[in-house]
Amino acid sequence: MNRRETLKMLGVGAISATALVSGCKPSEEKKEVAAGDPEFTYDRAKEEIAREKELLAQPNFFSKEEMATITILSDIIIPKDEVSGSASDAKVPDFIEFIVKDMPQHQIPMRGGLRWVDMQCLNRFGKPFRECSDKQQIELVDLIAYPNKAPKEMSQGVAFFNRLRNLVASGFYTSEIGVADIGYAGNAPNQWNGVPDDVLKQYKLAYTEKQLKECVKFDS
Repeated sequence: MNRRETLKMLGVGAISATALVSGCKPSEEKKEVAAGDPEFTYDRAKEEIAREKELLAQPNFFSKEEMATITILSDIIIPKDEVSGSASDAKVPDFIEFIVKDMPQHQIPMRGGLRWVDMQCLNRFGKPFRECSDKQQIELVDLIAYPNKAPKEMSQGVAFFNRLRNLVASGFYTSEIGVADIGYAGNAPNQWNGVPDDVLKQYKLAYTEKQLKECVKFDS
C-alpha cells in the first residue's frame, strides 16, 4: 500500500457529514452575505456558523514563515499526482490554521514541532527548513516519518510529524479534492423498478397488476 492509499484510509475515518454536504438551495434564494463575512455554502446549525465566524475573525495563529513550512511539509505528505492535487491545492494549510484555533491543544505541539524542524535544519544545513533544498527537506523528513525506524533522539520530531500527518490527512480527505480522490459519491436519488423478472421467475413469484401499477413501475 503506497503513502496516498494509507493516508486515504486515515482520511475516510475522519470525514464528517458536514464536510461533504454542499448547499442545494437555488441561487435566487441565496442570502446576501455581509462584506468580510465568510460565506457558508452548506447547511449548518446557527451555533456552528457563529463559532466558525468567531474563529475566522481571529488573527492568524501561525506566522507567515510557519505557514510556509506547514505548506511544504503538507505537500511532502500528500503531493500532487495523476489522481488529484496536492495538500496545498486542497487548502490543507488553511484547514490546519483553523483547527489550531478551534482546538487549542494543538497549538503548543505544532509551534514547538515547527521550531524543532527549523533548529534541526539550522544545525545540519545552516538554514531553516523552508529555505533548504528539496533533497535536504526530504533527508530530514525521512528521519521522522517512520516511527519504528526513527533514531531515539528524533522522538520529538516523530511526535510532531505524526500529529501533522494526521491533520493533513483529515484536512485533505474532507476537502472537495480529497473526497473526489476517494471516489465518494454520497447518497443519490434512485428509482427502484422492483425485483428483476428473472429473479421472480426463479422463486416462482410475480407482482399483481395493482402492485405493478401503484408500487413498482416508475417513469424514466
